[in-house]
Amino acid sequence: MQVKNIHIIFSSAILILLVVWSCKSKEVNYITYYNKVNKIDSIYRMANKPKKAIRKYRRLFRRYEPKNQERINEYANYIILSDQYHKNFGGQQSLYKLLPLIAPYNKQYKDYLKLYKKYGIDSVTVEKEIVQWKKSLNKQLVDSFTVAMIQDRGAKADDSIKHHLILKKNAELLIWTFNHYGFPSLQKIGLWNEGEFLAMQSLIDHMSESTYYPYFKTKLLEYIKSGECPPYFYAVMIDKHNLNFTNHKEDIVYGAYRSIGFKLDSTQLDRNRRSIGLPSLRHYGVIKEVFHKKSATKNSLKK
Repeated sequence: MQVKNIHIIFSSAILILLVVWSCKSKEVNYITYYNKVNKIDSIYRMANKPKKAIRKYRRLFRRYEPKNQERINEYANYIILSDQYHKNFGGQQSLYKLLPLIAPYNKQYKDYLKLYKKYGIDSVTVEKEIVQWKKSLNKQLVDSFTVAMIQDRGAKADDSIKHHLILKKNAELLIWTFNHYGFPSLQKIGLWNEGEFLAMQSLIDHMSESTYYPYFKTKLLEYIKSGECPPYFYAVMIDKHNLNFTNHKEDIVYGAYRSIGFKLDSTQLDRNRRSIGLPSLRHYGVIKEVFHKKSATKNSLKK
């Protein structure tokens, strides 16, 4: 009888693990996450319903490891709004989870010190966590992409032979990195190295000219789904390639270049954008407007 009970318990445990694993495996596609974030952000930003946004964010972050996309800042907004409306967001645990998401942006963490202090985390502790995060970066990749960024920037004004040679080297570096480490995300290489801006978006953008473009068109979509490559990087690369190497303006499918005249209507463009997790053109316009206003306010305070 005892052996039978043990067998039942063991079988039940296996079943629970399989259910948990199955649920986790369904959460892999971050395009779904991005679209949910865009919907919640529009509830907060455009419909002005912050409490509803908080509830939806809480459910989303239970299922997905949060991102904190540039300009949208969904995880930071969730914490700030929750604090503002006296809603539980997880306290110190969530604030520690936010730190590596804001750490790449130089001194941005200082904007949150007052909030951290409110929940019992002093500035010394925050700065120690930032230092530890920097130490966790892949030094080999940081150094390699620092060199790549410098070469990439220097090749633009030179002859076409050197430009294409640097382009080829950078494409091969990206492919090598994909094969050995995956996408070189902010959590692997950061955004700055000794004053050098590691503009991964720019490097990906230039792959629109590469002979390896078909490979990047397929591979980067995988990294969008895994949550490592921001959808906007991909959209710019695709639209720039189509703009420069096709004869049809309707091939500009994501509206990454709004100043260019193209034939697709906004409904189709928004549908295409949604397919990779980008907000609608109208929503993105509102996000940019708010972002620029905040940046202008910060700059004026520094003067």
